[in-house]
Amino acid sequence: MEYIEKEIKKGIEIHLIKNGKFKTNLVAVFLSMPITRENVTKNSLLSAVLRRGCMSMPTSEEINKKLEEMYGASFDNGLDKIGDNDILKFYMETINDNFIPQNDENMLKNSIEKLLEIVFNPLIIDGKFKEEYIEQEKENIKRIIEGKTDNKARYAFDRCIEEMYKNKPYGLYKYGYIEDLNDINSKNLYEYYKNMISKCKIDIFVSGEVDENILEIIEKNEDIKKLDDREPQIVLDIEKKDNILEKEVIEKMDVTQGKVVIGVDINLEDESQKYDVLVYNAILGGTASSKMFKEVREKASLAYTASSSYIRYKSNIFIRCGIEIKNYQKAIEIIKKQLEDMKNGDFSADDIENAKKSIISSIECIDDEQDTEIMYFFGQEFSRNKITINEYIKKIQKITKEDIVNVAKLMQVNTIYFLKNKESIEN
Repeated sequence: MEYIEKEIKKGIEIHLIKNGKFKTNLVAVFLSMPITRENVTKNSLLSAVLRRGCMSMPTSEEINKKLEEMYGASFDNGLDKIGDNDILKFYMETINDNFIPQNDENMLKNSIEKLLEIVFNPLIIDGKFKEEYIEQEKENIKRIIEGKTDNKARYAFDRCIEEMYKNKPYGLYKYGYIEDLNDINSKNLYEYYKNMISKCKIDIFVSGEVDENILEIIEKNEDIKKLDDREPQIVLDIEKKDNILEKEVIEKMDVTQGKVVIGVDINLEDESQKYDVLVYNAILGGTASSKMFKEVREKASLAYTASSSYIRYKSNIFIRCGIEIKNYQKAIEIIKKQLEDMKNGDFSADDIENAKKSIISSIECIDDEQDTEIMYFFGQEFSRNKITINEYIKKIQKITKEDIVNVAKLMQVNTIYFLKNKESIEN
């Protein structure tokens, strides 16, 4: 596997990932910008509208027809948050040109051109987006927002983040807010699109059987040529959280199983400690042999599910449990004990070794899936240091128990969120 990146205009980068193990090529376009209350709902709606059609393929049917002609190529898009940044993502996957008749068109070149057109040359009628698409997608976004309580575990996680980052960018719901949809129309959304596309950070990834002539194809693309240099204002800094006061938020809903999410802040003293936190998290709750799994779920039988995850772009760990509602206080006590045990070094050499093996195994699988591979390198665009997969593994291997204890002492509970039944009584 070989990775090449080139800035073709200020704020616009091409990333080539040469990997011959796949029978497909994957092209991705990512548009990144700071997330704000003013733009989060617009970005959500814009992502949905752009997939509906472009100037040469004005309907979903036309796009699907073209995909079928391209030997069953696939197209998808979505939204993501990385730290305090909003990301619009677009993908097109096609069969590798080595597996189609030689007299056929260049499939990779075709997929690049079609995806770039969808993103950068959308269907515009009389200086605005198509009214029908706007209204239909507003209804779809509204349903998504209204349905966010359907998955109670995900809802509890989102709510914990919302409470931890109240009135801050990371606390915003990525699909936006129903009340903001009312003010968006086909005209002002197009005006927003033009402004956004002139300022956002643009990353174009091509993964598969690729070579340097792909750079020329993209640079000479008409939709790319019309883009100007820009100074993208993406957010890289992680705010320091001082004088944290632990807070508890209890919400009542019609649930049969309680959902606990504990948000933990980590004020790292050095950027390199994020690798130590990876091992710390794996020992705490990131694997099936973790302390959360063994102590909270198996030994104490206080949780149906118990795990933790590390959000490195915000320097947080989130502990998540599904519990019997009556066991809430007991569960909190034993979870906090695991945090204290980690500070006191109450974990074994085997725990460290198993955690490292699990992390390294995941790292070694990065180049087994093209989308995972792309997201690994894209994630580095929001990191102050870029490392290869081999360097990543070496950093994990050299972490000591002392390193883990040092970061454990930097952990501080910020928010405990509990979703319970309206009628429940806790012990």
